[in-house]
Amino acid sequence: MLDSTAHALDHRLAVEQSRGRAPSMAGAVVRGGKTVWTGARGRVDGAVPTPDTQYRIGSITKTFVAVLVLRLREEGLLGLDDPLGRHLPDAPLTDPTIAQLLAHSSGLAAETGTPWWERSDGAVRPDLASLVAVPPLRGPGRRHHYSNVGFALLGALVGRLRGGSWTEALQTEILDPLGMGRTTYDPAAPHASGWAVHPWADALLPEPAEDAGLMAPAGQLWSTTADLGRYGAFLLHGDDRVLPPAVLEEMRAPSSPSEPGSPLSSQGLGLQLLRHGSRDLAGHTGSMPGFLATLWVDPAEDLAGVVFANATSGPAIGTTVAELLATVADREPRLPAEWVPAAPDPALLALTGPWYWGSAPVALRAQGTDQLTIGGLGGGGRASRFRRGADGSWIGLDGYYAGETLRVVHDPDGSVSHLDLGSFVFTREPYAPADVVPGEVDPAGWR
Repeated sequence: MLDSTAHALDHRLAVEQSRGRAPSMAGAVVRGGKTVWTGARGRVDGAVPTPDTQYRIGSITKTFVAVLVLRLREEGLLGLDDPLGRHLPDAPLTDPTIAQLLAHSSGLAAETGTPWWERSDGAVRPDLASLVAVPPLRGPGRRHHYSNVGFALLGALVGRLRGGSWTEALQTEILDPLGMGRTTYDPAAPHASGWAVHPWADALLPEPAEDAGLMAPAGQLWSTTADLGRYGAFLLHGDDRVLPPAVLEEMRAPSSPSEPGSPLSSQGLGLQLLRHGSRDLAGHTGSMPGFLATLWVDPAEDLAGVVFANATSGPAIGTTVAELLATVADREPRLPAEWVPAAPDPALLALTGPWYWGSAPVALRAQGTDQLTIGGLGGGGRASRFRRGADGSWIGLDGYYAGETLRVVHDPDGSVSHLDLGSFVFTREPYAPADVVPGEVDPAGWR
């Protein structure tokens, strides 16, 4: 990190701590899996907070629950399109699918009934039925509506399928493998205390830190900037002990649009998505009485940023983290990966070059030994990446053909006849004979 960049980050954090009147703030930026900057302002117990000082992270907790759910999917214990009731029959609502709960499109209300769950002992809600106070606001899947209750149900689902509590699964399946020893259910010293700042005076009021009980999956956890930096690196790169990179990419993909007026661009599977300037970020904001937190990752720049504050309101934490990442990306843009040659696969090499969808030319290019890209010759058109499947077909990874299957069709003599991409036919010449291209192809040919 250049000194000038570090100073700009220090300045941005200092401005927000002063403007937002936070008793303390702490932040970190991670690049390439390594912490490249940490900063802090204000005091916790009379000292400047360190990367080991805990803050409550609020709804960032939801992202951990989402990872646990995706692990269950990867193990074949559930499907994202399964209705909740198939695995949690005593849930007060059983129709929403697991994917709808992850993407906040289940139709559930945002909050429980009275009393205010964030400031009350979780014991006041002893069972799942006590979490849902009102009927669904709308049918599942019809609209995005953020729901804390939905993630409480997902936490219960994880516990049910693991035969214990969601926190036990969290410890053994995420925290231990990633080395996150300072992320805990209850605060562990050194930790910040939560404060409310008087809106019209420079005065403080202590906030309670209740055990949320069954609502804990929505916002209970405490963590440090050091631990969440490690977690941010995981959200970018994956870890085969927890989830592979392809599943993290799936979580970062849009699953439902955000509510009208929201600063967020859309919602992934347990992750919020933000378009900040020209950059697409993923992560989550968090708040609980006395605390604000945000974690954003920028896959294009291989950056993760986190900021905490021990104030109920005031600092614009989400914007601050996005601007920290933008500062690094603008001042120190990521170098592209070094190009290195790959040992050519003759069969793969034979597929490269121009193909035609009817009369439209497209280019097929090989990347390494197990990926293809298809797109317009001029760089436009329907472009997608494909990864080789076990049966010799190719599966679309992104773009228009995401999830579609590309098959290489051979003639009886073994030579390549054409490509079949979800019934679209690609030939080596524009409009090949009618036995390859469906429908009428004038036998007289081009003229």
